[in-house]
Order: sequence, then structure tokens, then C-alpha cells
Amino acid sequence: MDQANRFERGLAIRKQVLGETYVEQSLQKATEYTRPMQELTTEYCWGTIWDRPGLPRQTRSLINVAMLTALNRPNELKLHIRGALRNGCSREEIVEVLLQTAIYCGVPAAMDAFKVMQQVFDEADE
Repeated sequence: MDQANRFERGLAIRKQVLGETYVEQSLQKATEYTRPMQELTTEYCWGTIWDRPGLPRQTRSLINVAMLTALNRPNELKLHIRGALRNGCSREEIVEVLLQTAIYCGVPAAMDAFKVMQQVFDEADE
């Protein structure tokens, strides 16, 4: 797949997982300095990795939730918890992943992740 096709496929997947409004806003807000990162993320992350057939999107989402908890990246975690729900992951599955992160990433990291998770759940319930 060539670079243009990877970008277009990545853009479609990114919108499916994160929501069209969020992705469009991210691209529209991009400046000459931030646009290269938007393009790289869309092509490489979404068009190359998320498009691979080896794992279902639900699994990829749950892995991301765990990794973003470990890395203490609350903004991306919030985004990917929303994406996990959009991908069909249950709230119970997300809770189980975060419980597991308490053991392998540390209780403080998991506590912060649970706070982020609850914010996303509350927003979804509104």
C-alpha cells in the first residue's frame, strides 16, 4: 500500500475509532508545525498498525488503555477509553484492564486511570 492510500485508510480508521468530529477538529487545528505529527499519526499509527488483521480493534483498544495507563498519559487515555467503548469494549472489560494495570503499572497509575475512566463514563451517560 502506498503512502497516500495508507493515509486515507488511516484517516477512515481513526475517524471510526475516535469519532469524526474529534479527528476533523484535530486536523483543522493543525498548524504548519503540528500538521506533520497529525499526518504521521494518521498514516503510521492508524493506517499501518490499526489496519493490520492480526488483532481485532477491541483488543487493540484494550492494549492501548493499558499502555497509556502505564505511560501516565491521561489525555490520550481519555481519548482511547472513548475509542474502546466505540469499538465495542464493555465498561467491565475496561475496568478489568485497569485493575490489572494496578498490579503491573502501580496503584497510583491505576488510580489516575480510574478517574479518567469515570469521567469518560460520566460524559457518555449525559
